[in-house]
Amino acid sequence: MVEKIYVTYNQVHKLCQESAERILNEVKPNLMIAIGGGGYVPARILRSFLKKPGSPNIPIQAIGLSLYESLGTDPVEQPGTKVTRTQWLDLSSLEMANLIGKNVLIVDEVDDTRTTLEYAVRELEKDVLEAQKRLDRQGEKTTFSIFVLHNKDKPKKGKLPEDFDTSPSRYLAAKTVGDVWINYPWEATDIDEHDKLATTQGSE
Repeated sequence: MVEKIYVTYNQVHKLCQESAERILNEVKPNLMIAIGGGGYVPARILRSFLKKPGSPNIPIQAIGLSLYESLGTDPVEQPGTKVTRTQWLDLSSLEMANLIGKNVLIVDEVDDTRTTLEYAVRELEKDVLEAQKRLDRQGEKTTFSIFVLHNKDKPKKGKLPEDFDTSPSRYLAAKTVGDVWINYPWEATDIDEHDKLATTQGSE
């Protein structure tokens, strides 16, 4: 039986707040890319904490990647084996040009198998390199970093580029948990019941 924990909107808000200073100091993001659908809410909350007085809000772009597939009638979904693009940046538009030379923070809710994050970083880096060649902007360095609310302490199937290992600030997790199933509030159909379960379990 998989252990389940319930996370509330307040807890998500505080995890973003607690991580914001480190992100500002170490990542210095110019742009965020939220991985849908789990990255949308934390990215939007983070944007409020990352805003500096007199500066504009950090733009948020969105990509959609699907790794989980529902198996049978079990409400707990199991990790799939293949990443599917459901939404991506328009390679022919200003979206790719806007990434060149920037510090880009990729935001997702959880690092489970790391397969989705590996795919996102690899494909975004590849697309930026192609855009740099096309626009003759090879001299501008684009740096991708990652922020997740929860990192599951377990062996990972996916692997991030080597420079993530040598630069700790490239990967930030607000909280590390065991190999548990995390129920986020945006997945709940009954938010009152969800919050009650979070309170009775004392989960964070």
